Amino acid sequence: MARAMFEYTKTILNKVSFDTNLFCKEVQKALQRLLPYEIEELKIFIQSLVNKNPDLNKCLIYLKA
Repeated sequence: MARAMFEYTKTILNKVSFDTNLFCKEVQKALQRLLPYEIEELKIFIQSLVNKNPDLNKCLIYLKA
């Protein structure tokens, strides 16, 4: 089931990537919900989204912890 949550999180982040504030909120929720190894995978996924949309760069501060 945890893997399903990770895939769901990626889908949501893709859908809200047009709005930086909403994207940041969803990143924060994902960090509370996912397992540690999934968070590492999520960082890679988010970095690829940031490469496509540089405005999302400000959300990377949540991943530094």
